[in-house]
Amino acid sequence: MGHHDWREIPNYWAYARNFVLQDHMFQPSTSWSLPEHLFAVSEWSAKCSLRGDPMSCVNAIQSPHLPPNVAGSDGKDPNYAWTDLTYLLHKHQVSWRYYVFKGGEPDCGDDGAMFCKAKPQSAKTPGIWNPLPYFTDVRNDRQLRNIKSVDHFFSAAKHGTLPAVSWVIPNDKVSEHPPSLVSTGQAWVTGLVNAAMRSPDWPSTAIFITWDDWGGFYDHVAPPVVDKNGYGLRVPGLVISPYARRGYIDHQILSFDAYAKFIEDDFLNGERLDPATDGRPDPRPSVRENSPILGNLVRDFDFRQTPRPAMLLDKRPGFFENRPKPGFLKDRPR
Repeated sequence: MGHHDWREIPNYWAYARNFVLQDHMFQPSTSWSLPEHLFAVSEWSAKCSLRGDPMSCVNAIQSPHLPPNVAGSDGKDPNYAWTDLTYLLHKHQVSWRYYVFKGGEPDCGDDGAMFCKAKPQSAKTPGIWNPLPYFTDVRNDRQLRNIKSVDHFFSAAKHGTLPAVSWVIPNDKVSEHPPSLVSTGQAWVTGLVNAAMRSPDWPSTAIFITWDDWGGFYDHVAPPVVDKNGYGLRVPGLVISPYARRGYIDHQILSFDAYAKFIEDDFLNGERLDPATDGRPDPRPSVRENSPILGNLVRDFDFRQTPRPAMLLDKRPGFFENRPKPGFLKDRPR
């Protein structure tokens, strides 16, 4: 077992110290990168027997339909026929983008392997961390154009044209997935945050930083049970915004479901990915955004406070005039 203290992750520590640290954020299921990314965009991981038919999908936490470059794949493009969040965003004319950093895929096709030759990843290359192109509704709604390279994120931030909802995905070099360095990933994340803070959009921005899983199988905090799928083990969670509470530790029980819930409440008038109401039913086990134990991310903000100014950090770890001191928070980021 290993861990990183404040001296090794000074930027992440500075974000936690000055904004919000979530110490009960759980991965959606006890599984690996592909299912967690499916949950991040759709609240489910499944396998579908009929192409384009949401009702043919069945629960598949460990082995959804695998991309062609993944060990155990049938060699065919996945058929993700169930409904994802972009379906509702498009329906309500809410702008979105899924930004993908070109390079290698962060995870191995064989999930049990730590080292492997990286498969190519880009906005035009669907895969483990870029599953949206395989969703039927994304194709039917002609939304493939919303999957962009990361340079489009930096351009949009600079010009104040960021969409309402964005996902930003790393490549293997900056993912912090072994064997890449945490320091390299931290520097890349800092560059993204700095770009958002320099943007004309900063006054209305909320940044959520998390990790799909941490590759381990132990935590002294047992995951709550919400349905047959989850939750999985705890992962770090940070919230950065002009309206984020200062030095606040959020002890609410959270998962990636909380991100979907926040988006749905903020942009979709509370409409859920609910088979009974969303107009595109599928047999998912539950509407996880409505779980009674799920916290509300709104509590991480104080909209009455004077908007916080940007806090630009050097991307090079260790080069800080005001390095955070240990002991400020009761709980250190993990």
